[in-house]
Amino acid sequence: MERINRWRAQGGWQEVWRHDSAETGTPMEFSIFLPPERSGAEGPRPVVWYLSGLTCSWANVTEKGEFRAACARHGLIFVAPDTSPRGEGVPDDAEGAYDFGLGAGFYVDATEEPFARNYRMRSYLEKELPRLLAEHFPVDLARQAITGHSMGGHGALTLALRNPGRFRSVSAFAPIVAPSSCPWGQKALGGYLGKDPAAWAEYDAVRLIEGGARVPALKVDQGAADGFLDGQLMPERLLAACEAAGQPLEYGLHEGYDHSYYFISSFLSDHLDWHARHLG
Repeated sequence: MERINRWRAQGGWQEVWRHDSAETGTPMEFSIFLPPERSGAEGPRPVVWYLSGLTCSWANVTEKGEFRAACARHGLIFVAPDTSPRGEGVPDDAEGAYDFGLGAGFYVDATEEPFARNYRMRSYLEKELPRLLAEHFPVDLARQAITGHSMGGHGALTLALRNPGRFRSVSAFAPIVAPSSCPWGQKALGGYLGKDPAAWAEYDAVRLIEGGARVPALKVDQGAADGFLDGQLMPERLLAACEAAGQPLEYGLHEGYDHSYYFISSFLSDHLDWHARHLG
């Protein structure tokens, strides 16, 4: 573990760390905000994970998310991992497209070559990074929440649905909720997991809910002016699946907002207030 940057912010510390990952076989970076201590004897603090979208790294939300004031107010540790392995020799999209390969790991454990060795973001997030956080930072892994944007919203939803009891609350901004049924998801899941859609089910939030998976608290916000709303995101599928399954969902559709960080930064503090209530 190597700290590569550190800034004072909102009375706490915004840091960026790098480590060698056994899961991905590459160096990995993540950002972490450590809120100010409220007393000298304060113990471990709750943690909120943020998973980013296509083309992004930890830097996007760290620089544009406007989350630190809310985290400082509630005493929340905020962790933003990368979206894929990176480095020399890591395979990328053959045509250099933005929606597959580097920056577009889709939070899966790939089974198809040449991606299977490095593209293990599921195991990295479910196993390796939580273990490292517990070893190096004052995180309370009994009080975790998760959120994300677009591809990261897909990651947040599916990671939580596959791991019942791990997260007290789950939220997402403009998530890809049914990747088995949209072009982004079909390309990514097909490329990483093979062409059989049966292998995609554990990475599809709608299919997981239809199969019986549940989370204790779920919140989704979507911009009504999002250009990807109908063709890629299809929130109506999540709404229908939750209604049929009895999965509580707080859903907001916001006029005028698009897919950008102007949208995310407008509502991220609201999500953190909501998560804080569930984290106690």
